Order: sequence, then structure tokens, then C-alpha cells
Amino acid sequence: MKFNDIYKDDAKVKPFLFAILFLGLAGGLYKGVLDNYLAEVIHIGKFDRGVVEFFRELPGLMLILILAVLCDFSENALFRIGCCVSLAGLCLIRLVPPGKALVIFALTVYSVGEHINLGMKSSLTLDMSKPGLGGTAMGMTSFVTSMGAIMGFVAVSVLFLFLSGLQGYKTVFTVAMVLYAFAILFAFLMGGERKTQTRQSRFYFRKKFNKYYMLEVFYGARKQVYLTFGPYVLILYYHAPTSVIGMLYAICAISEVVFSPLVGKIIDRFGYRIVMIMDTLILVVVCFFYGFSPRFFAPHTAYILACVSYVLDSIISLASMASSVYVQDIATDRSEVRATLSTGISVNHLISILIALFGGWIWQKTGIEVLFTLSALLGVANSVYAATIPKEGAAMGRRRNEQGR
Repeated sequence: MKFNDIYKDDAKVKPFLFAILFLGLAGGLYKGVLDNYLAEVIHIGKFDRGVVEFFRELPGLMLILILAVLCDFSENALFRIGCCVSLAGLCLIRLVPPGKALVIFALTVYSVGEHINLGMKSSLTLDMSKPGLGGTAMGMTSFVTSMGAIMGFVAVSVLFLFLSGLQGYKTVFTVAMVLYAFAILFAFLMGGERKTQTRQSRFYFRKKFNKYYMLEVFYGARKQVYLTFGPYVLILYYHAPTSVIGMLYAICAISEVVFSPLVGKIIDRFGYRIVMIMDTLILVVVCFFYGFSPRFFAPHTAYILACVSYVLDSIISLASMASSVYVQDIATDRSEVRATLSTGISVNHLISILIALFGGWIWQKTGIEVLFTLSALLGVANSVYAATIPKEGAAMGRRRNEQGR
């Protein structure tokens, strides 16, 4: 399928894709060093890592309130605001002394901008896509973001073959700041200053989206276990250095580049319901090997299995695109899609911050086996609930009608 076949003719897609490419690059550098920075420089332990994630994810829970305050801005303007706030957070991370309280504050500022853009990227992507190709367009957005992240992660692995300590981390944060500045430049080239219709559109709950909200709760819970504690298990339990973590992230991003367009096409071809259900089959296997490998295998083998499992989880996480397409399918207009996706982010963070806070305690008191068994059970619950979604959405019906003509 050609690029022009995916997007509307009047959509300013290229500046948007360049912006998210640079966001991916900067995010790859930031994420590639963050866990090792927290463990080695800030000396964050198992329980403290959950506390850090609680504050880092708090902006996600507060997103509907943040967007309510910013309700007079267009999607494009909100996208730019999100980039600028994240850049401010990166500056703070680079400049503040390496103390727990200051670093947590800086991470939280960065997270505010990051969470603003979570909903905006999905909403802008779906709005730019042609009818019936929302999944393909979401796959393209994920593809471009992952390409940027790959370059960022590889850069981390290479840099930390020559750098080490606080100065090495500060160098990476400085480069990420420059890349964010380029992302902001392209975000301004997107234009688009249309005002939103109503203040209520930023704080949006409707009965027809109840299943979507519940799916976001399940997904937010199960993904938080891997997002927060997956890399930290490798660092604290297996003593993985920054160069290895950066390369592992790069492999995850490469896998996402390969599979995200395919997942998007599968969503368009077979429907979001099937994708939501099937991802759990892989998740259960992944959680088993991540949590129980040390009990059944030698340390080196368990380390390799944990790394492979982490990559597999990043691939099945792509199935989360299906829920955005589901929203587009049952929504009546663009503003409803935007508002619902933003509200969904806050809904999944309601449980995410609790998992982050108590996950560290569970790990410390009971071990990683219980923690990842919990993740598997949450994934199963997600799929069982997804099975209650009607087999056919309105969008799939329209596609069949168009094909029959």
C-alpha cells in the first residue's frame, strides 16, 4: 500500500512524522539510560522504583484535568505544548543534583509532556488517516517512532562503551534535549490552530465507551509491571549494564518496526476484537519465563530467557493499537475520538500508579514470581473482557460494503 493511500490528501503528515521521529530518537536516549541512571547514580532500590513510577505516572491519571485546563487549544497546539513541557523536564533532569526528590520532580515534569502527547499522537494519526485505514495509520506512527527509538537505543549502547558514570548520563540527556528541540520545530510546521468545540470535550465519559475504559484498566495494570519492573529485574537481579539495556531496547524497537505495520494491517483485516483476545496467549508464556526462569534454569540461561521475554512483551504490547481503532469505530466524530482517547489514558493510569506503587512492595516481599504471575492474570482478564465486544464494528461493516460494490 502506498503512503498516499493511507492518509487524507489535505493532511500535513510529513511534519508530523518527522516530529515523532525526533521524539522517538530523544525518547530512546532518555529511556535507554533511565533505569541504570536511577539504580547506579540515584541508588533507587526495588520498593523505591515503584515510588518513582508512582509519581512519573501521576500525570497520566491527571491528564483529563490537565487537558481540561488546556481545552481552548487545538490538537496541534497541544502536541507542541507536550513537546515543550517534556523538553523542560529533560533540562531539569540534566541540571538538578542527583538527589531522589529533585530527580523525581524532574521526571514528573518530563512525564507531563509525554502523557499529553500520548493521546494527541493517536488522535492526530486517526484524524489524518483515510476511512477504514486507522489501524494501518497507527501502525505507521508506531513504525516511525520505533525507528527513532532504535537509533537512540543503539546510540546509548555505543556511547556507554566509552562513557561511564554521571558524566556519561549527562551527555546523553544533553543530546536528547537537542533532539527534542528539532521535534518542536517540526511540530510548529504542522500548523493547525482550529479551536476545540467545547470545554466538556476534554473530560469525557460516555456509556458506549464503557468497554474501552475497562479494557484500559486491564491493559494499564498488566503493562505497568513490565514497564516499571522489567528492566529493573535485569539490572538488579542479573546486573545488566547500561550498554546491554540500551541494546535490548534497540532490539525491542526493531521488533516493533517490523511488527507494528503488520499488527495495524491485522487489525484492519481481522478486527480489533480478535487482536485484543489473542495477545494474552503470548503474554502468559512471557510472564512465566520472566518470573520463573531463575527457578528452572542456570543463571546465564535464565538471563537470556528474561531478555527474550522482554522483547516478546514489547511486541505483544503493539496490540494496544486495537483499542484506539475500536474507539474510532464507535465514535460519532473526531472530537469524540480525541476526548475519549485522552480520558482512556487517565483511566488506565488510575490502576497503573497503584501497580507501580505496590509492585515494588510485592517484589520485595514475595519475589518476582508473584509479580509476573499477577501480570499474566491481568492479561487473561483483559482478553476475557475483550471477548464481550461485538464481533463486528461499524467500520468493518463499511469496509465489507465498499468491497462488495
